[in-house]
Amino acid sequence: MTLFTLAQRGMSAQLVRMNAAASNLANAGTVSGSEEQAYKPIRTVFAEDLDRTSGLASVSVRGIMREGAAAVRQHSPDHPLADADGDVWTAPVDENAEMVEMLEASRQYQNLVEALATAKQLMLDTMRMK
Repeated sequence: MTLFTLAQRGMSAQLVRMNAAASNLANAGTVSGSEEQAYKPIRTVFAEDLDRTSGLASVSVRGIMREGAAAVRQHSPDHPLADADGDVWTAPVDENAEMVEMLEASRQYQNLVEALATAKQLMLDTMRMK
């Protein structure tokens, strides 16, 4: 495993993390007629991959799973999706938490880009020393 492979895996994982947060934000405030049909936020599940040859550890995405958060019930008898009791269910998405999640993923992605740029510059400097 090289530095470039390591950074690529990290960048891919952060991209999946950002996409999950974006999906959650896109579905914030969506309404459904029942609790079961309400959008449930998704989270990325990461795992460590150890390369025994080089001793480097990288990250991989093991999957995406739905949170178990309960949908929020709101009484709105005039809504077209309201159930027999006049309730609708909204997605339990915390927009602030999702924005923080996107910001953290974005910063991690930027850190990896900077690491690659530094490695590239060091390689170029080494080649010029000849």
